[in-house]
Amino acid sequence: MEIMLILTLSLLLAWPLGVYMTGIFSGQAHWSDRLFGPLERGIFKVLGINQQQGMDWKSFGIAFLLSNLLLGVIAFLLLMLQHLLPLNPDGVGPLSWDLALHTAVSFLTNTNQQHYSGQAQLSFLSQSFVIVTLQFVTPAMGLAVCLGVLRGLLGGRNQATAQEGEARDLGNYYQDTVRAVLRLMIPLAAIVALALSSQGVPSTYQPSPTVSVLEQGQSLTEQKIPLGPVAAMVAIKQLGTNGGGWYGPNSANPLENPTPLSNLIETIALVLIPIAVVFMAGGMLRQRGFALMSLGVMGFLSLLCVAAAVYSEQQPNIAFAELAQSSGNMEGKEVRFGTDLSALWATLTTQTSNGSVNAMHDSLNPLAGLVTRSGMLINAIWGGIGCGFVNFIVYVWIAVFIAGLMIGRTPEIFGRKLEKAELSALGVLLVLPSAVILLFTAITLSFPALIGNSNPGLHGISQVFYEYTSAFANNGSGFEGLADNTPWWNITCVIVLLLGRYLPLVIPLYIAGMLAKKRQIPPSAASLPLANVTFGVTLLTVILILNFLSFLPSMVLGPIGEGLAESHIETISQQTSAITTQLQSVTGGAQ
Repeated sequence: MEIMLILTLSLLLAWPLGVYMTGIFSGQAHWSDRLFGPLERGIFKVLGINQQQGMDWKSFGIAFLLSNLLLGVIAFLLLMLQHLLPLNPDGVGPLSWDLALHTAVSFLTNTNQQHYSGQAQLSFLSQSFVIVTLQFVTPAMGLAVCLGVLRGLLGGRNQATAQEGEARDLGNYYQDTVRAVLRLMIPLAAIVALALSSQGVPSTYQPSPTVSVLEQGQSLTEQKIPLGPVAAMVAIKQLGTNGGGWYGPNSANPLENPTPLSNLIETIALVLIPIAVVFMAGGMLRQRGFALMSLGVMGFLSLLCVAAAVYSEQQPNIAFAELAQSSGNMEGKEVRFGTDLSALWATLTTQTSNGSVNAMHDSLNPLAGLVTRSGMLINAIWGGIGCGFVNFIVYVWIAVFIAGLMIGRTPEIFGRKLEKAELSALGVLLVLPSAVILLFTAITLSFPALIGNSNPGLHGISQVFYEYTSAFANNGSGFEGLADNTPWWNITCVIVLLLGRYLPLVIPLYIAGMLAKKRQIPPSAASLPLANVTFGVTLLTVILILNFLSFLPSMVLGPIGEGLAESHIETISQQTSAITTQLQSVTGGAQ
């Protein structure tokens, strides 16, 4: 019942939000102009940027990459020098260079993969002006790229006047980014932060208080309670598909997620904007049917994964067989959330590239562990803000190509043909995830001294694979059980983070720019309809088959193999219990 309530509220709230997003990014006059227009003009005047200047795909992509480079350098320097800067009442020291690099790149790529413990290793300045700032800006950058891709699918903003082959206007990257921050992220985050503060989530810049421990007679007599402006960070970490928490245990920490109502708010915030992007895309493309088809495919995959994860966690943990009462798998979970809400969060956080947790993924049963990995590998079931729908469009292009081959027509989307240049770029995107994730997993597993994992065997393989999958999918969640704050893990994950963020965004932007320049073919009876059930089923099949073929061996060596091994252990345990019962019966008879 609680799961259905959360999912229903998410959908109902995302629909009007998507309509609002269509309005602010459509380029038409909007009521929000009166409220935010003067502030935006002031920002662009200070920065010396002409927000009305149109950009083709090259200019758009270069602006995206250069702005990320600048922010990354600033974030790295602030993390390295935090011990010399203000807002450090607890005297937190500097990060090592490799940890500072990983942290800066992780938050720059909207991943928020944490190899540090937030409350212990970052100052208030680092948390507020590095982490939280990037949590606002980086999802807005991803949304800006998504908007550029959507405009490219329609031929650009100058479609009516441009000639065939002429560069097309995909919008202004800086305008889209600033609008996303000011008109979308900040207002929503303010509302959620106030709601979380009302539930007891800390919101202060005061030094962490020291209190006496309740249990006397111990060597430890005092304890420092780490506080800070937690509510503001938690709000944007959830809304921005960021995921990096103030505390190490993330939203499993009672200070970060204290009540059932705060858990409901944070769970809805996980998927609110990603679902709204689907409605926004329908409005931007003026293709309501395509948006409904997209919503149906994503929704079906999402519900399927949620059902599988909830069922999995309702089953007992085989590690406690014969040691505890048979019930759901409560290992690594907060009692106040239970198995169902923990499984729901784990599923949605890996579908949206959010990565925050309210339970430990390392303790999930094998099926639920497979579900979380699958959500990240597909990376288009809602996905991150902007980048998730871009990944979904990539699957649409592939499905259009395959469907075109099946019916003997040159593949086209919205009247523009997919030809050699676009298909070659799609080929790169097809092999990129498996090439990067499997390569780094294989290298790391070849040198056991580098891993530092807590579990040998199949589960240990899953821990390593999950870490690199999380980095590539810009998710940030972890199976943990890894000593991941080492130069090896920090540097290799930085490489995977960069490859997983920028190529999957820049290449689709290039494809959209190439498509935009082509002559639009009027729709006819022979055109492939994208807004019906047949294409939806085709697209769903393409998504599943591509990921199944790419990662089946890793699944067998990971959660599938682990699940089969546990089934074998359970069978042996049942047989042993039966034999013990028979022996007791025989012994009792002899007596």
